Amino acid sequence: MTASGVRVRIAPSPTGEPHVGTAYIALFNYLFAKKHGGEFILRIEDTDATRSTPEFEKKVLDALKWCGLKWSEGPDVGGPYGPYRQSDRKHIYGEYVEKIVAAGHGFRCFCTPERLEKMREAQRAANLPPKYDGHCLNLSAEEVSSRMTAGEPSVVRMKIPTEGSCKFTDGVYGDVEIPWDAVDMQVLLKADGMPTYHMANVVDDHLMKITHVARGEEWLASVPKHILIYRYLGLEPPVFMHLSLMRNADKSKLSKRKNPTSISYYTALGYIPEALMNFLGLFFVQIAEGEELMTMDELTEKFDPENLSKAGAIFDIQKLDWLNGRWIREKLSEEEFQHRVLHWAMENDRLKAGLALSQSRISKLGELPDLTGFLFKSDLNLDPSAFAKIKSPPEEILEILNTVQPDLEKILEWNVESIEAELRAVADRMGKKLKVVVAPLFVAISGSSRSLPLFDSMAILGRAVVRQRLKLASQAVASLVGPKN
Repeated sequence: MTASGVRVRIAPSPTGEPHVGTAYIALFNYLFAKKHGGEFILRIEDTDATRSTPEFEKKVLDALKWCGLKWSEGPDVGGPYGPYRQSDRKHIYGEYVEKIVAAGHGFRCFCTPERLEKMREAQRAANLPPKYDGHCLNLSAEEVSSRMTAGEPSVVRMKIPTEGSCKFTDGVYGDVEIPWDAVDMQVLLKADGMPTYHMANVVDDHLMKITHVARGEEWLASVPKHILIYRYLGLEPPVFMHLSLMRNADKSKLSKRKNPTSISYYTALGYIPEALMNFLGLFFVQIAEGEELMTMDELTEKFDPENLSKAGAIFDIQKLDWLNGRWIREKLSEEEFQHRVLHWAMENDRLKAGLALSQSRISKLGELPDLTGFLFKSDLNLDPSAFAKIKSPPEEILEILNTVQPDLEKILEWNVESIEAELRAVADRMGKKLKVVVAPLFVAISGSSRSLPLFDSMAILGRAVVRQRLKLASQAVASLVGPKN
């Protein structure tokens, strides 16, 4: 333990591209640890076995390292309270779940997914919040034993008090009270033997001696479940702090459907990590006008967790651009600037792969900027006329773009082979030739109908940049189609 005893953690799930919201929460925890002379820990929460992948875990670690955050314990550096990956801790949770069941605070539930879905449909139809109806709550010990012996799949759920409310003090929101009848009988252990997020979260925070849990405000409603688990296990809960969600300028929730949210998008466009951390860190400090440009040490000095805003953190891309420009102009020496440019161009083998694909397609080096420039542009500035040479009518182009976007999200391993396979499958499902599907994609991705090979280009650019370019292309083509009647 540290001299202060403070131990905080960031616990991302490796189920997608690392989100700027993860960096936002991680930075708060990092600053909190530095301010109190404590420890900052990284734990990978991969209880969702169907969506968690090694590729996404690597992206999480790489993204947080790019942000300049350093952890003293984690899956890559080890530590005294490991393992730091929940799938490697699967053997730990069973005894805690059984303790809850043995004390009468949990029960076996044999409800099938079909029954649960019908239950939720009926609740929605009656304008009731969907939650478990207690169908298996009072099964006898004999029936439970018989059904388990027969191999019938089951989960373990927690019991919830039937009266009163859960009262707790949040480090940001102060005193909070949530009625118990608003809390669901949460599944603690899934049928495959893996714990749910809620169960593993509590057990791991206890075993890793976490003193303060700082996370997004969307988890505020889960605190009663977590407090109950601590109580059922006879453990002392940590201090909870729930930070306001980052939002768009219109106050809507920051999401990839509206704006780029992946850290990899901002790295690809040439934002520098100090500027992004500076931008996010301003949500946690009180400063006077003119003091906006701040290093990590300066953020730590000004950091005051007792004086946080609950108004919401607005992700203002123009302010980020302004800060990034100031960092480039004011904080980087000429030599450092040149080093950053070269490092950025080489990221993910962008320059190397782009040159390799270009070599057989040019007759002189001066053609390289026109052929490969799209790999380095932050915005193609597409307008509807860019699609004029494509034989398909605008309606068909828009259909292709709108169909391709969600289908590409299904790809787990983002590489040339998986991209090609998915686009061929899209063409088959749409009943179109592959060349008809890829024609508008060439323009959407490169800004030109003559470019480097499409699948390779998409792989080089990365999932986040491709997502944004397809979205902007759809908007450009939609203006040709006009509004639906």
